[in-house]
Amino acid sequence: MHRFQTTAVHAGRDDFGALCVHAPPLDLSTTYPVADLAVGSASFDALVGGSASAANPIYARLHNPTVARAEQAVAALEGTEACVAFGSGMAAMTAVLLARGQHGRHVLVVRPLYGTSDHLLASGLCGLEAEFVKAEEIAARRRPDTALVVIETPANPTLDLVDIRAVAEAAGDVPVLVDSTFATPVLQQPAALGATYVLHSATKFLGGHGDVIAGVVCCDDAHAAPLRTVRAATGGLLHPLGAYLLHRGLPTLKLRVEAAQANAQVLARRLQDHPAVARVFYPGLAGANNGHLVGTQMRGPGSLMAFELRGGHAAAAAVMAAVRVMTPAVSLGSVDTLIQHPAGLTHRVVDDAVKAATGITPGLLRLSVGIEDVEDLWDDLVQALPSGVA
Repeated sequence: MHRFQTTAVHAGRDDFGALCVHAPPLDLSTTYPVADLAVGSASFDALVGGSASAANPIYARLHNPTVARAEQAVAALEGTEACVAFGSGMAAMTAVLLARGQHGRHVLVVRPLYGTSDHLLASGLCGLEAEFVKAEEIAARRRPDTALVVIETPANPTLDLVDIRAVAEAAGDVPVLVDSTFATPVLQQPAALGATYVLHSATKFLGGHGDVIAGVVCCDDAHAAPLRTVRAATGGLLHPLGAYLLHRGLPTLKLRVEAAQANAQVLARRLQDHPAVARVFYPGLAGANNGHLVGTQMRGPGSLMAFELRGGHAAAAAVMAAVRVMTPAVSLGSVDTLIQHPAGLTHRVVDDAVKAATGITPGLLRLSVGIEDVEDLWDDLVQALPSGVA
């Protein structure tokens, strides 16, 4: 068993020797010749039924070798038997909901979580009834038709931490989905703590360079098969070029996460002392919600934070307009630092009362810290923040 960084470099490359290649091959085929109809028919049945591979890929909606290599690599990093890749993080979330909808119509959800995930669950678009509860209420709110428990930790955008092991125990035999996008497998491996599904918007840290949209779900083989069936039926596949870019980003994942985390720790401490800042949300600071999980559940506090400005919405908008090194944009986990306004952007689709109840205020900004020089990032914040005085 190799250590994490070695796995990150070499996972998903088992067939490279036989292929006599060094870089991941990019297979752009949409269809594959069927010389033997019996083999083709059997392959079709296997892939539509959820198999990870077959003698013939048949059609790119059913299987692609470039995508499969990326899936193998991510599964190795999460320590799961399988990984199923999708065209986006939301496609991945939707696939899990559709697959679990065959087992019950009730889903327990802990807020806060990514705004579009919240909207998808609250809207009932997938035909499920989402009940929003506190983590400590899960055991009491389970029903015979409860098909899934959904949590995100660290949570978007307030970085609340949820005890995965405690949630898994409270859920009993109900599968638990953990959106672990903010943590990445560098800092957290939910499957080892009892989660059934580990979801990532691979657009973020796993890809890491702002040039691919992708989603992945890591789980055991038994739970992966229905996800592949949903993907085949709905067409939520990841394009092979996206898989190629995702796979390319994995060898530097740990290096990027650790460098960005080191920067974030400095910025969080300094922001706490800035007169324009009312509060900083960061797992590495004293008083963070469930901060005791850093060092146990998580191997570090990560590189995401949020901070609330005393000047409210006007101050937040002014900061976004004033930054020069940071990029005012949604998304996260890229090599450059991104700053955005959750209430006005990523969580705009969430009901106003829910935003207020979960700390998503008009003055809240979310910062995804990159790998630039930390002093340049701090200088940029100082000149952009109200009063300009550190």
